[in-house]
Amino acid sequence: MTTLAVIPARYASTRFPGKPLAMLCGKPVIRWVWERVSQTEGITDTVVATDDSRIADAVESFGGKVMMTSATHRSGTDRCGEVVERLMQGGKAYDVVVNVQGDEPFVRPAQLQQLLSAFEHDGVQIATLRTLIKSGEELFSPNNVKVVCGADDEALYFSRQALPYQRGVEQSEWVARHQYYKHVGIYAFRSEVLRHVVTLQPSALEQAESLEQLRWIENGYRIAVKTTDMANIGIDTPEDLDAAVLFMNQHQQI
Repeated sequence: MTTLAVIPARYASTRFPGKPLAMLCGKPVIRWVWERVSQTEGITDTVVATDDSRIADAVESFGGKVMMTSATHRSGTDRCGEVVERLMQGGKAYDVVVNVQGDEPFVRPAQLQQLLSAFEHDGVQIATLRTLIKSGEELFSPNNVKVVCGADDEALYFSRQALPYQRGVEQSEWVARHQYYKHVGIYAFRSEVLRHVVTLQPSALEQAESLEQLRWIENGYRIAVKTTDMANIGIDTPEDLDAAVLFMNQHQQI
């Protein structure tokens, strides 16, 4: 199985402009992501996809591969789709494409290998990860996307709300009474599936929750979900960067 990892990275973030280039313990965030992804066993090639020359220059300066993509993409998934189409036009094809956002410096190779293991089953179209929620603060924060799965570990629904609702139970007891899972926003697609999902129009559920994976479910795609016990820290704000520096120093992950 040949696997392409694409790392979408944009400069124009509303909450933290330029975050892929923010320095984290001596390296830009995008370099942490590149190194962890490109060193993962099972990933054939890795490329950063960006629409900003500053990010492209930074990636090339540390020896990474980069592709300039359109500035009009609505999501990182769309940016991945452009990369795959252009590589196919150049004669390169991959069985599976992994999408790791450029603000995920704590992504682990073990997580990516676990994600790829889903494709040992021929019927898997899309795969992603989840991790157990351990506190009410995590559960009720709309910034944490929750995923509900069926008995076969396929996603039934993603929501910013705490699902399922526990009737007759105080909310302070919800985490103790039921296993809730937080979505870890790393995806892998069979190449032909990715090429199709990027052509789909935004759906009603997607627009309501602002979650693109609901568009895929509404259009009949099945998402396999693997459970990881490793939590990631995404960099969405300058405060997240401060927390990431503290975490790295505490755990000596430099």
